[in-house]
Amino acid sequence: MYTREILAPRGSPIEYGVPLPGTWNKAFTRVDLLEINKPYPVPLPRWLKDYRIKEWESFSIQDDHFLLEALLGNLKLYQIAFIFLFDKESGEKYVYRKLIPGNSLKMPNKLAHGSVECRSPHFFFRVHTWLNADTIKLDLDIAATKKQPALTAHFAFNIGSRDVTPLAVSLNFTDNRNMYAFKSLTSVRGDIELGEKHHSLNPARCSGLFRDYKGFYPYRMLGVFCGGMGFDGEDKRYGFHIVENQARDNRKNNENALWVDGRLTPLPPVKITMPNGQESDWVIQDLDGMIDLVFTPHEFTKYGSNLLAVNSDFFFAMGYYNGMVVSAKEDQIQVKNQLGIGEKLYIRV
Repeated sequence: MYTREILAPRGSPIEYGVPLPGTWNKAFTRVDLLEINKPYPVPLPRWLKDYRIKEWESFSIQDDHFLLEALLGNLKLYQIAFIFLFDKESGEKYVYRKLIPGNSLKMPNKLAHGSVECRSPHFFFRVHTWLNADTIKLDLDIAATKKQPALTAHFAFNIGSRDVTPLAVSLNFTDNRNMYAFKSLTSVRGDIELGEKHHSLNPARCSGLFRDYKGFYPYRMLGVFCGGMGFDGEDKRYGFHIVENQARDNRKNNENALWVDGRLTPLPPVKITMPNGQESDWVIQDLDGMIDLVFTPHEFTKYGSNLLAVNSDFFFAMGYYNGMVVSAKEDQIQVKNQLGIGEKLYIRV
């Protein structure tokens, strides 16, 4: 059975200007990738190094009535806010998106107490990461359009260390260029107001997965992201987030994780294949017998850009997971028609 070392908590994944690969079960005090000495072979000014760092925060939230995905990111040449909401009762989906040119969005480098927001007269997206108070908050307020109703929502993640064990990783692309990720699956309370429809979230039945990313990603960035959450046959809360990325030595360290009742299981690297294309089944498997999942897209959205210096393709799908995943206790979690998401990303910027 696959295992990997969980290192003692530390203040930063960078030491004396060198990125340290590893896996931890506590958030870093600070993550500033500009502290790395010479991430590129030639000296670059600080502002240009900053432009090579891509960073974002994202959320998955799901209960018996709604599934919501939200992302706020800074790709330095442009910024993006993306929200996908699926109403399980009506079967309707709603997609809200905003692109902002430039590099004005400042993502926090501390999760203990930091905030970031995207604001305009008709679009408001704010994240308040407040681990010192055992919570992370997401606020949305988006005006109605001719095609979609207004959306107002507030969510609070219970991120207390007594309830959940997070995952923090630093993964190297080269000796001097790395990526960082922090992830945690928690209960969520809050409210959603979609048009005239109001829904209060019951934290006993609502789960959320928060992710924080920063990285000196390759010029051509590729990634496949898969995640789902729910309750197993014994009514235990579970969730997984599995990624195939470009980091090296992913057998020793990677960002794949499973949570069962708040307990973290670091998962092995996987191979994600799409034998009939990205709009058909995705097969997610490892070599250790811990992950055997099939993701079947049900609703999807695609967008991208193709300019002189920028090329991007983003495929986002909501669908159903079937199969199994094994926890550190060697319990086999049966995943049956579990609603979740899959994302395939290509960015050249």
